[in-house]
Amino acid sequence: MSYLKYFLLFSCRSRVVISESESENKLDAETASDSESRSEFGGSAPVPTSDDTPEVLNRALSNLSSRWKNWWVRGILTLAMITFFFIIIYLGPMVLMTIVMCVQIKCFHEIITIGYNVYHSYDLPWFRTLSWYFLLCVNYFFYGETVTDYFFTLVQREEPLRILSKYHRFISFALYLTGFCMFVLSLVKKHYRLQFYMFGWTHVTLLIVVTQSHLIIHNLFEGMIWFIVPISCVICNDIMAYMFGFFFGRTPLIKLSPKKTWEGFIGGFFATVLFGLLLSYVMSGYRCFTCPVEFNNDTNSFTVDCEPSELFQLQEYNIPLVLQSVVGWKTVRMYPFQIHSIALSTFASLIGPFGGFFASGFKRAFKIKDFANTIPGHGGIMDRFDCQYLMATFVNVYIASFIRGPNPSKLIQQFLTLRPDQQLHIFNTLKAHLVDKGMLGSLEDA
Repeated sequence: MSYLKYFLLFSCRSRVVISESESENKLDAETASDSESRSEFGGSAPVPTSDDTPEVLNRALSNLSSRWKNWWVRGILTLAMITFFFIIIYLGPMVLMTIVMCVQIKCFHEIITIGYNVYHSYDLPWFRTLSWYFLLCVNYFFYGETVTDYFFTLVQREEPLRILSKYHRFISFALYLTGFCMFVLSLVKKHYRLQFYMFGWTHVTLLIVVTQSHLIIHNLFEGMIWFIVPISCVICNDIMAYMFGFFFGRTPLIKLSPKKTWEGFIGGFFATVLFGLLLSYVMSGYRCFTCPVEFNNDTNSFTVDCEPSELFQLQEYNIPLVLQSVVGWKTVRMYPFQIHSIALSTFASLIGPFGGFFASGFKRAFKIKDFANTIPGHGGIMDRFDCQYLMATFVNVYIASFIRGPNPSKLIQQFLTLRPDQQLHIFNTLKAHLVDKGMLGSLEDA
């Protein structure tokens, strides 16, 4: 027993020494394990989320079980959001672009706030200031590129805009470099590691949020149909997967989201593909949806009037022999865009949800339920747009790979800004090329 007593006494003293050593290392903030575990969750347990359901709904649904109460709350607010979506579509492209910008800022705020709350106990200097400064820099770069590309004539007409356009990338780099130097100057010895964590946190957030929202606006300029159909397919898949999972879900789909089921995943896929075909058929018949959004220099406003491309003209397709006996038709008339809508809706229902799974993993890593409590029953804005950002990238890549061709109007705009001798050189080169192809008479005849 005496040996056991000495052994326990020695163990207790050893633990005291180790504890003192660890507390000293925390002050230096350069040791790993204990400091990292504190930094991961801010040194405190996560705060449980409160019930943010409006009091009116709480009273109206007080007699229902929590499962059905949540179903009604989500349903009512989903209808409200869909109504708001229709309103901003009706208001036109400029309002849509403004809404995209507002959503981008709110999503950035939600993610940065999580980082601030996680690391708040360390009082990192300039963290929030630099985060918003980098957001400003990146937006200046991307939207400056968009203005130069789509408002080329207007930019060339105004001298200040022309100068800003000419040196746009240099100005953008100078702004970013200023923020970079500010970050280096803000480094504090005991917070080196955490400050670099947050530097990376900010830049990854910019990559996910700002870059994707910039692509959404680019898709919008290709035609509102390229904006509305993909977003609507993601919304449809989210709703139908929830409905199928709620009523028929039995088999768990993925551990990151225990409430997701295979029944909801598969049901959402078929419903989204059907919805995409129907929505594409309806929208393809209206020029206001199919024409590219262009800036009219005469009226200084956006226009969406054009002759529809072949993509939005009804064509006749032969039905495969295997299906002819089933449907009873030999041919079907449909818009070519409907075929592309199958690819869009398939991505929205099969790959798009992985954006949501990624967000679920992120929230689990920091032990939070939602990114924020902006929308009762749904969480934050980022909780609703986690799949949309992934979809925006796919649509932009899809258009660039399979749809977009050379734009003659932009080539002419750039041609007119050249010096007269450069214009004459291009004219002679083009004329010689057309003569060689036999599309023009010989140079001697000319």
